[in-house]
Formats: sequence, C-alpha cells, structure tokens
Amino acid sequence: MNITYSVVAPIFNEEENLPELYRRVKETLTQLRKPWELILVDDGSSDNSSALMRALAKKDKRVRPIIFARNFGHQVAVTAGLDYSRGDAVIVIDSDLQDPPELILDMAKKWQEGYEVVFAVRAEREGESWFKLWTASAFYRLIYRITDVKIPLDAGDFRLMDRKVVNVMNSMRERHRFLRGMSAWVGFKQIGVEYKRSARIAGETKYPFRKMLRLALNAVTGFSYFPLQVATFFGFFSAGIAILAMPVVIYLRASGSQTFFGQASTLLAVLFLGGVQLISLGILGEYIGRLYDEAKGRPLYIVRETPEDK
Repeated sequence: MNITYSVVAPIFNEEENLPELYRRVKETLTQLRKPWELILVDDGSSDNSSALMRALAKKDKRVRPIIFARNFGHQVAVTAGLDYSRGDAVIVIDSDLQDPPELILDMAKKWQEGYEVVFAVRAEREGESWFKLWTASAFYRLIYRITDVKIPLDAGDFRLMDRKVVNVMNSMRERHRFLRGMSAWVGFKQIGVEYKRSARIAGETKYPFRKMLRLALNAVTGFSYFPLQVATFFGFFSAGIAILAMPVVIYLRASGSQTFFGQASTLLAVLFLGGVQLISLGILGEYIGRLYDEAKGRPLYIVRETPEDK
C-alpha cells in the first residue's frame, strides 16, 4: 500500500506523552482520508517509552517503532525517522506536544497547493522563561545574518517535506546535523504557517541550555565561515594596534617618559594577544574536530529494533 503521510516523532523518556501523541496524530491524519504511518524513534529512553511504543504498534500496524541501541541525539533520531519513512509527504514533530498535531491539516493543504517544504513558524510560545525566549530569538536572528542559507526565523524542526526533499536530505550524511538549516539549504518551494506553541503537557524539556548551545554551534559551523572570519579580524586588529603603538612607544622611551616602564603594560599586551590566539585556536579546533568526525566514517546511529523485526 502506498503511504501518503509519514509522521516522524523522536522519543526520549516520553512515556507520559506517548498515548496522547498517538491519539491526536491519529485523529488528525484520519481527517485527511489518506494512508498514513507514525514512526516513533526511541533515542535510548530509560523509562517505559520502548514498551509503550511496542504496545501501540501491536494495536495499530500504522505505528512503526524504531529503537536505538543507545542515545544518539534528537537530530539523529529525526534523521532515522526520515530514513525509514515511506510517505509522499513526511511531517517531523516533537513528541512533547508543544507542536500541535492539528496543524498538520494546514500543512497538508499547502503541500497540496504545490509547496514542497511547509515549516511551522512560532508566533507565540507558552510556558517558556524570558531567558529561553530571548536566547531563541537572538539565535534565529544571528543565524539568519551570518549564514549563506536564509533559514526561516522562529521556525523549528516541525515541518512537512515532500518526498523528493526527504530523498535529498537522506543523501546528506554529515554527523553534526542542523536539520532546519539543511531543509532550507536544499531549496525547493517553501512556505511557513504560523501557530501558537503550547507549553509541555507532561515531563521536562529534553533541550536544556547545554544542548541548545551545542545545536547553535552545529548551526553556525555547518552553514557559515563567520567564526573563522572573526578570528582573522581579531588577528588583523591586534596587529594593527601593535603597528600603530610602535612609533608612540619608541618616541616616549626616547624622550624619557616613564609611561611604558614596568611590566604591567607588557603583561596586559601579552594577555590580550594570548587570549586572541586561544580563541582563534578554539574556533579552528571546532572545525577540525568536525572534519575528524566525518573522516572516521562511523554510522550516524545504531538500531536495536526496527519495524521489520516485528
């Protein structure tokens, strides 16, 4: 049977949300009156999520569980879901229900109108602190300005993609993944639909500040050379200050001024230049580390159990 809609939901310790996620996705996709499947990717959960996924699959053959051998991260879990999806249109949604499954109906309409990527734009965000709202807003606008790809503002991974877009995405196997940037990079006909992002109904966030920072680094290093350009700018800036300061220092020393005697000014200059050098080395290290990870050629993920194993 040809599948029209595939819904991909990464799962990490979401046993409290899984039944409601299934219910709402089922109710929504039933209204579309087309064959569908729900792909649940267990990213190394330590709670009862795997057992619940198997129970749902036993009750409804349209539910297809994929269970990782360990935790590989949210972006890789979504990638696995894309790999196993069979639908003509693939919808990526978080399992915490902050992204409403009911919006899939609006996305499907845009897809039927000929759009190949329909991304959800967060017009409002409930249940999030001012710090997270501010950092998220700053992150999206920074990425928009410094990258060559125009990644839509305030749009997360919640989106619908046509099969030909998914096929291109599946051919991109880089390890440090930023899927919303990758889907913008591939091009095709894209449009956004606005929605109000709800608060999490149960459980706790799986994206603390540390993971958000790592995702931001993947976004910047994966789609921009700006950090390397900043390091170069600091190098030229430091060299320029030194060149301008040399004749001033020589003149003051020759005239007997006491301004530059002593070690304080020398230590400050050394500390400044040392800091610039270490920052530059750190930026280079981030890019080199990514090259090293790619060169090892390890698989993105290891699956312990797939739908075909059932």
